[in-house]
Amino acid sequence: MVSKACQNSLHSPLPFLAPRVYLQSVPKRGIKSISTPRPDRFNRGQNLPLLESTTAAALERKKFTTPLRTGALGTKKGMTAMYEPETGCRFPCTVVQMDRVQVVAHKTRQRNGYFAVQVGSGWKHPSNVTRPLLGHFAQNMVSPKRHLVEFKVQDESGLLGIGEVIRASWFQEGQYVDARANSRGMGFAGGMKRHGFSGQPASHGTSLTHRAMGSAGQSQGGGSRVYPGKKMPGRMGGHQVTTQNVKVVKVDDEKGLVVLRGCIPGPDGCLVKLSDAIKKPWPDVPANLLQAQPAVDPVTATT
Repeated sequence: MVSKACQNSLHSPLPFLAPRVYLQSVPKRGIKSISTPRPDRFNRGQNLPLLESTTAAALERKKFTTPLRTGALGTKKGMTAMYEPETGCRFPCTVVQMDRVQVVAHKTRQRNGYFAVQVGSGWKHPSNVTRPLLGHFAQNMVSPKRHLVEFKVQDESGLLGIGEVIRASWFQEGQYVDARANSRGMGFAGGMKRHGFSGQPASHGTSLTHRAMGSAGQSQGGGSRVYPGKKMPGRMGGHQVTTQNVKVVKVDDEKGLVVLRGCIPGPDGCLVKLSDAIKKPWPDVPANLLQAQPAVDPVTATT
C-alpha cells in the first residue's frame, strides 16, 4: 500500500508549477525616501510638459501686463490747477508737452525676440549726432531725435508705421496712464532725509550726533561686518520713478499738451514717458486713433 504522505505528494503540484504569491511588504523607514520621486526640473524624458523657461513662455506670462499699443514721450512743463465742474473743488495738475514724437524703428519677435516700438522726440542737429546713430535715422527717413525710448507692445498689431507722428490726441480724456521720469537729484543726503530715520535723542547726554545714523551692525554676532544693502547716507534721487494710474484731465492736440491730474516725478523740463496704465482696463480707443498720423514734410537726416 502507498502511504498517505506519498499520496499527498502525488496530488500536490510541483514547486516550480505552483502560482507565485506576492506579499505586500511595508516599506521600512530609513535614509532612502519612500515617496514618489519629484519631476525632473531639467525636463528630461518622454511625455513631459513644455519648459516654462523659454522665451515663448516668458512672453506668454507677460502678455496681460504688456500694453496693446505704444507709449509716447513728453516734456514736463510745470504744474497748475483746475476746478472740478461738478463740485468746484480745486485740484493740482501737471502739464506735459509732446514735441515732434515720431516712430523711429521696430523690434520684432523674429529678429529681436519681442515686439517693441522705438519712439523719438525733439530734434537734434546732425553735427551733434554720432555717425552710427545718424545712419540709423537716415535709414528710416526720420530727422535726428534728441531722445530715443523703446516701448514694448503685446503683439504685431501694436507696431506703428515708421515715420508716423504720435500727437497728444493719442491719449483720451478720462483714461489712466503710467508716467515715468527721472526723479529730482538731491545730492548727498543723510540717513534722516534719505531713509526717514528718527535720529538720536535731543538731550540725555547726546552730543553732536542728533542726526547721525547710529550703529551700522553688530560687533561679534553679525560677523563683525556691515551687511550688504545697509541703509546709509548717500546720493539721493536721480533715478527713474514710476507713478501709476494718473488720470488724463485735458488734451490739447493743437498745442501738443496733455494735462495730468496730480504730480509726476522729475523736475520741470525733464523727459516723461507716458503709456497706458497696466493696472486699469485698456482704453477703448476708436479705430481712427489706433493709427498715428503721418508726418508732414519730415526733415530727413543727411549723412
